Amino acid sequence: MVARDGDGWVQCDCGNKHWGLHGAAGILLVRGHEILLQHRAPWVHNGDTWGIPGGARDSHESVIQGAIREAIEETGVDPQFIEPLHTFSDDHGSWRYDTVIARASADLIAHEVNDESHEVRWVDIEKTGELNLHPSFAKTWPQLKALIQSFE
Repeated sequence: MVARDGDGWVQCDCGNKHWGLHGAAGILLVRGHEILLQHRAPWVHNGDTWGIPGGARDSHESVIQGAIREAIEETGVDPQFIEPLHTFSDDHGSWRYDTVIARASADLIAHEVNDESHEVRWVDIEKTGELNLHPSFAKTWPQLKALIQSFE
């Protein structure tokens, strides 16, 4: 097993602390008119909010590798049912969060794998904004939604 060297906090140029010594990545899985969201447990950073599976990238990982690894760890998905389409970067200069937008096949199954999640579910794209979203995801959601709709 490869050592995990990305875990840790970074004091960002934006004034906030972010998780991921080498940045972070997540995956926005799209299937039809729904996306897969994770209801984060209250004890995690920005807990009790909805977001995408993701987390710290390790130094040896590409953005796509890190995003898919995190999705496997958090939702148990099988990567053979995932087709990456585009990567969106929320770049803060000294730190960034990369969102891999990917198409999920009908065969993809996701579920809570560990105590970081209360629930994992498919949510209608048009109803996503009604949820209590993770603050960073909420900030980028309008741009991500426009990108998703451009792939239809």
